[in-house]
Amino acid sequence: MTKGFKSGFASIIGRPNVGKSTLLNQVVGQKIAIMSDKPQTTRNKIQGVYTTETMQIVFLDTPGIHKPKSKLGSFMMKVAESTFHEVDVILFVIDVVEGLGGGDRFILEQLKDVKTPVILVMNKIDQVQPEALLPIIATYKDLYAFAEIIPVSAMSGNNVNTLLQQLGRYLPEGPHYYPGDQVTDYPEQFICAELIREKILHQTREEIPHSIAVAIEDMKVQENGLVDISAVIYVERDSQKGIIIGKQGALLKEIGRQARKDIEALLGSKIFLQLWVKVKKDWRNQEHVLKDLGFRLD
Repeated sequence: MTKGFKSGFASIIGRPNVGKSTLLNQVVGQKIAIMSDKPQTTRNKIQGVYTTETMQIVFLDTPGIHKPKSKLGSFMMKVAESTFHEVDVILFVIDVVEGLGGGDRFILEQLKDVKTPVILVMNKIDQVQPEALLPIIATYKDLYAFAEIIPVSAMSGNNVNTLLQQLGRYLPEGPHYYPGDQVTDYPEQFICAELIREKILHQTREEIPHSIAVAIEDMKVQENGLVDISAVIYVERDSQKGIIIGKQGALLKEIGRQARKDIEALLGSKIFLQLWVKVKKDWRNQEHVLKDLGFRLD
């Protein structure tokens, strides 16, 4: 262990769709968590790693905290809440455009007995006038004793470096948990599946997002360097299968085209991507199916 080197863990929490995944991607410098305007996009704890010469921060991007309506929803809540006591600092991300809502109050209630320092991260400051931030700060300060309050724009990166510098104050001296050039502990197959799911979220109507899961069935490198990827998109109903495939397969082709672009950027090589759509009825409420699809239930 290098003398004076700091390392530790930070959890990113907040209600759905406030920019948690955007913040994580901004910090590590590449897309490892999918982004969508659909709520509850993140389902697992996505670990992102930020390393400098003086510190290493391991970030956990948790699912949006919400009142669950299915086994999957309950699992997502457990994932988020499990990080409260296992990290060195918590980043509570809010959307300054929408302001304080019932979801934020619900999260603050979950935090009331937490001893871990909580930093309030006021996201999307590029979308409001600076003077609008002062009453928002006052409102949140009245509700919780935050260790810090830091305004940022996760999308543009504005003030994110300040946030990272402040985070270093809450880290103990420690080792490099990961090599300096590693940005996540998730396997490439997982991130590829998430990138495909992101494109489906962008392309489909409201009833689809929470009903889909993506699994990489096969991934292998050919002698010429081309990567063959076969992925299955699971839905809950036959009607959803038809929506994702689209007229004469047009929507599925477009999902594949968009996903291929991001996956090639991730892998640094050309890929051949095959997508299949299968129905697994009520999969969100079947624990064994959730485990088969890679959700970390323990």
